[in-house]
Amino acid sequence: MRFGAHVRAGTTLLPAIDRAEEIGADVVQVFTQSPRAWKPRLYDAQTLAAYRDAVDRHPDGLPTYCHATYLINLASDDPERFGLSRSCLDANLSVARAIGARGLVLHAGSHLGAGFEARLSQVADTLVAALDATGDDPATAAACPILIENTAGAGGTVGRSLDELARMLEAAGDRPDVGICLDTQHMWAAGIAYGSLEEADALVRAVDRTIGLDRLGCLHVNDSGVDFGAHRDRHANIGEGTIGEHALGCLLGHPRLQDLPAILEVPGSGQGAGADDVAALRRAHELGLALRG
Repeated sequence: MRFGAHVRAGTTLLPAIDRAEEIGADVVQVFTQSPRAWKPRLYDAQTLAAYRDAVDRHPDGLPTYCHATYLINLASDDPERFGLSRSCLDANLSVARAIGARGLVLHAGSHLGAGFEARLSQVADTLVAALDATGDDPATAAACPILIENTAGAGGTVGRSLDELARMLEAAGDRPDVGICLDTQHMWAAGIAYGSLEEADALVRAVDRTIGLDRLGCLHVNDSGVDFGAHRDRHANIGEGTIGEHALGCLLGHPRLQDLPAILEVPGSGQGAGADDVAALRRAHELGLALRG
């Protein structure tokens, strides 16, 4: 398992690599533009190539994941909002491909009361259209899947359960370039248990049965600022929330998850995850391995 965090990338993306070294991360996640604005950040070819080269020179490499803009809502019934969402997804995916990212993590959006079934085909069709826009290098495009992230279950968000995630992948054709990202805080808030070894084992079996572990591209590891089943998205530093190190360890130590990257999205001391937070993540993993003997 590789451990890291969401970090700031600045206007050249290269600060992400410097920050990874500062905090002891061996995997990073970045935004390719402001997460709360529609306008994409434009990078020239030299900037994108410089990031790829820096990753290639990094000891043991530095797997990079991108997170799509929060405003994207592929389930929207508003033509303007949906059009902006499609364009923004295309822009985010283009940059992710260009820097050699291992995946683009996506919040698929909210049906806003229309119902999951009513918006399923629209979401799936938009994913397929974005992925099929391969640009000049189809090989690079194929290497960067879209990873749909589970949600905490608030409002009409889509992807709140393993079943909804599985249905979206199926509707998109069960293609290998659409996978999932599981967030520990979102699962906890959605009422998905993994606080004991038995519960963690049952969860991993359920993921394999409904989706397939081969479709699980990465883990977001966050403690929770709300109680189990609260259906709210509130991240906390490892060991400072309602999940705790033990429960996280039960999941992180599962033998079938050891090839995955574990990425923090925590507040840290106010500027995002720091070295202490990455160390806490590693401790939770070590605890989980010890619990399993």
